[in-house]
Amino acid sequence: MPKPFLLLGAINTFLCIALGAFGAHGLKSVLTDDMQTIFHTGLQYHLYHSFGLLIIGLLLIHYAKSRLIELSGWLMLLGIILFSFNLYMLSLTEIRAFGIITPFGGFSYIVSWVVLAIALWKVNPSVD
Repeated sequence: MPKPFLLLGAINTFLCIALGAFGAHGLKSVLTDDMQTIFHTGLQYHLYHSFGLLIIGLLLIHYAKSRLIELSGWLMLLGIILFSFNLYMLSLTEIRAFGIITPFGGFSYIVSWVVLAIALWKVNPSVD
């Protein structure tokens, strides 16, 4: 099932570029320095994991039967939603309550890479 992850990776990379331009030009005079830093952190991790989704899609072309690689991709997407999008909302609204959810996204990011490492350790390239 590589196509959904390739598509999600491409869409999220586009979103990162668009949000980065918006942040650099449209929000520079609106956000405080602290909020700009928070926005940038969300953007930075969003971009890393957008590329991660593309990698997952490419891996699934070769290891189509690996449910762990697929799970890793879904955890990356969950991390984008819970971490990066919460940081965007926090920086735009300055409502600190959004920060409560953010660590769950960070944990999702971490677990996604651990699951990917386990998946790659377990796959047998001659069979899968």
